[in-house]
Amino acid sequence: MNGRVALLCFLCLLCPLVSGLALGEPYFAVQQGLKCAACHVNPSGGGMRNAFGNTWARTSLPARAIDLGVGEEWTGNLNRFVAVGANLRASGTYVDTPNQDSQSAFDVDEARLYLELTAIPDRLAIYLDQRVAPGGSSNLEAYGRYWFANRQWYVKAGQMYLPYGLRLEDDSAFIRQVPGINFDTPDRGVEVGLETAHWSAQFAATNGTAAGPEDDEGKQFSARVEFVQSVWRLGASYNFNDADVGERQLAGLFAGMRTGPIAWLAEADYVKDEGFAAGERNQWVGLLEANWLISQGNNLKITAEFFEPDDDVDEDEQDRYSAVWEYTPIQFLQLRLGVRIYDGIPQNDLQNRKLAFLQMNAFF
Repeated sequence: MNGRVALLCFLCLLCPLVSGLALGEPYFAVQQGLKCAACHVNPSGGGMRNAFGNTWARTSLPARAIDLGVGEEWTGNLNRFVAVGANLRASGTYVDTPNQDSQSAFDVDEARLYLELTAIPDRLAIYLDQRVAPGGSSNLEAYGRYWFANRQWYVKAGQMYLPYGLRLEDDSAFIRQVPGINFDTPDRGVEVGLETAHWSAQFAATNGTAAGPEDDEGKQFSARVEFVQSVWRLGASYNFNDADVGERQLAGLFAGMRTGPIAWLAEADYVKDEGFAAGERNQWVGLLEANWLISQGNNLKITAEFFEPDDDVDEDEQDRYSAVWEYTPIQFLQLRLGVRIYDGIPQNDLQNRKLAFLQMNAFF
């Protein structure tokens, strides 16, 4: 227990020294010293890449780019008014759970299509993010976005991902699962954002129903602010969801730093639930991640995660450790080979499983 507390304290102490923004994976932004808006259509990150993001993914990310000739490279822009994109993840997994038969499976993790229609270039656009697999088609994001003339302030309204913390691709990470803000839980409302040379900030007011129908008078409020420098960045997040069934408050710090070929990510979050049937509960989650750029197209990701499910219960903590090799042989294609070890209470076999996986990600 002392070791786990020390890990969480280390994460909190690391934040002032070393956040990552989402560019497919947040560590890309840390490696390059970029902000979300540099490579994504969405200023707060995630989803469709803009022309610069696709150009970077084509020229700087792969071990070897296939030359298609002058004027034949993909940027996502069909013309100055229409842009499209797509993402497909397919994987094979092997799970070894104590006292149970091992399991293996092939699956389609996700297939998504992106569309941006721009009525006034650099000012007014409509954006759609549609998941088409698995489980049939469902809308993830659908909003209109308006940039003011100075290109610092924007407002968007519709269905969107909430601004909070590191926007990791892995929705199974503790910092994505426990707070409940991830790619499976967009919400409907309005967001106002600010983008300057070093600052990125967003505030959103939404229904608080994870894109479901509104059934009470309560609303959800999310805020995220980040200061970005070329080799380090620091951010903070807050979320409050007021619902008839209970209230949830989230508060977190996140950070990122580049030291030579290694890009570091860290996040620590506090989760407080009040008024629910189970009563009041306080939870902690933390993540520390190192991404070593071994050579162009080859990245080694090492991750340690911590989860305290209830402050009032002793020795119920859970840990997760991962090692993942990411290989990008050509533009717009990445292969990921990884292992994950879960360490929880001995009485829960599922909290002590081991996982190995191979994943293919095609994106553009």
